[in-house]
Amino acid sequence: MIKRILETKIRLLAKKFPVVSVTGPRQSGKTTLIKSMFPDLRYESLEDPDTRLLAINDPRKFLGSDKKMIIDEIQRVPELFSYIQTITDNTNIPGQYIISGSQSFLLNQHISQSLSGRVAILNLMPLSFSELRDYSTPVKDYEKLIYNGFYPRLYDKGINPGDFYPNYIQTYIERDVRLLQNIQDLSLFVRFLKLCAGRTGQLLNMNSLANDCGISPNTAKSWISVLEASYVIFLLQPHHKNYKKRIVKMPKLYFIDTGLASSLLEIHSEKQLSTHFLRGALFENFILSELIKRRYNDGLKSNCYFWRDNKGVEIDCIIETGNKLTPVEIKSANTFNQDFYKNLNYWNKLSDNQGENSFVVYGGEKSADTKDGKLLSWSDIYQIPQD
Repeated sequence: MIKRILETKIRLLAKKFPVVSVTGPRQSGKTTLIKSMFPDLRYESLEDPDTRLLAINDPRKFLGSDKKMIIDEIQRVPELFSYIQTITDNTNIPGQYIISGSQSFLLNQHISQSLSGRVAILNLMPLSFSELRDYSTPVKDYEKLIYNGFYPRLYDKGINPGDFYPNYIQTYIERDVRLLQNIQDLSLFVRFLKLCAGRTGQLLNMNSLANDCGISPNTAKSWISVLEASYVIFLLQPHHKNYKKRIVKMPKLYFIDTGLASSLLEIHSEKQLSTHFLRGALFENFILSELIKRRYNDGLKSNCYFWRDNKGVEIDCIIETGNKLTPVEIKSANTFNQDFYKNLNYWNKLSDNQGENSFVVYGGEKSADTKDGKLLSWSDIYQIPQD
């Protein structure tokens, strides 16, 4: 089994909270992880129709009163949350319920209504580069990583990305999309999904996306929410500080997993990726995803933003920790160029930030300190402070 960093946080919080919730995309390894961590606990999956029927018809019997258990895809039976609240208030047993699900909106909505203060909420994303590096032979070619993506089954079972992702997309649409929203024309939703992939790393213009797909802006907004709630995409928000400049207030669109984005873009090999017009955007997506996974694996929320003024000057990532802001520029080029620091120098003058607290992540192999900031190889991104 691939060792997951989040395991440490789950074990810690299961000793302090009566309920621990682990959410994340389908196939990110949630079930495998929690079953391996708690092998003595009764396991029930509400994906199973018979189990789901039992939970609906007799929730008290299903849950028991003082037993510990794992409940997978719990959002399928939201009635259980109120019963869990009552039971845990009476028993006060740490780690009594380990619950998981693939739809953050449905799960968190019910948690906030019934289990507030009683539950620790954690997110398990696909493998991080760090986890993959510890598990298998290090990959020196980032294009291969971007194309393959980071879902555990690809590496555990040796599945070709060309076989994995089309089936993943089909399963996702049949299960999660139908559960989250009653979308009549699923082929139109697939077209929307592919259009989103084509906008990886771009500002989210809802009207343009809606027009290109032939749907209303309100429908596009609703479908973006579906993709966010099921951990297919994430929206990187603009940083609020303007430094007396007019700044962009629209978020940027990225995919949780670059392998999924590559599949939607009809990229069929890492060789094809190396010459693709979205290679730079996918590299940027890869680095940002890694920074966000790192936070999630520590049990924390993302602290990543971007900054862009109305003249188009942009910092790809601003990491906010307390009162400290760390700017990061992301460049897919394999060879260093002094122009990499152009926007960083501009932003540093506005913000009074110091060069030693500035980073450029690029596609090359060597990391170095420069007069304008730190140059990091993509494989050294964990040198960027995030806490």
